[in-house]
Amino acid sequence: MNAELDSAAVAQYLLDHAGFFEQNAELLASIRLTSPVIGKAISLQERQMEILREKNKTLELHMANLIRLGQDNDRITERMQEWSRTLLMTRNAVDLPNALVGGLQKIFSLPNVTMRLWGVAEALADSPFAQPVSDDARLFASGLANPFCGPNNDFEAAGWLDNQAQTKSLAMLALRHPESKVVFGLLIMGSEDVERFGADMATDFLANIGETASAALASLLAD
Repeated sequence: MNAELDSAAVAQYLLDHAGFFEQNAELLASIRLTSPVIGKAISLQERQMEILREKNKTLELHMANLIRLGQDNDRITERMQEWSRTLLMTRNAVDLPNALVGGLQKIFSLPNVTMRLWGVAEALADSPFAQPVSDDARLFASGLANPFCGPNNDFEAAGWLDNQAQTKSLAMLALRHPESKVVFGLLIMGSEDVERFGADMATDFLANIGETASAALASLLAD
């Protein structure tokens, strides 16, 4: 029987005979283990205390991370509510695009935000947000089942931003009519930080922004 099997057999024996150390209590005091923490031999009880402290430290770090995530989510929720109030307080529908973009820039610290809408009412056709959009850009927007996040790979929509050259990452949200689900626009957010809108980031929050923006801007569409 090799040493590995002997170790396994000993371990199984101790599991099967829970009273072993009760019947041989003197062994506990004589067992010495090398501590990876202090680098010297310690008793079995001392090693058990080290293991418990290590487990507690891991749990504390995990709890601290959960608390931090909860606080981050609370801040995001508060900002979302503030932005939504800004939209609700905008009485004139034609002012909604500026209120929406300005709110994202100020409340969410996103200095580089813009949008394009198509199919708007004729009276709004000359507005900055209703500038011509290519068929390719419309097709791209219609194909976005979820918000796009990733590097700025010279997308046409990135050219709508004021500082396209400095934009390293993008978030692009399709704007859909709340009832028909037809795409009528594209909301663009850019950042000089390549990691701000990483391809692996969660998009639930961005999806909420897209849905709220779509509901607010649908009033600008032609009948």
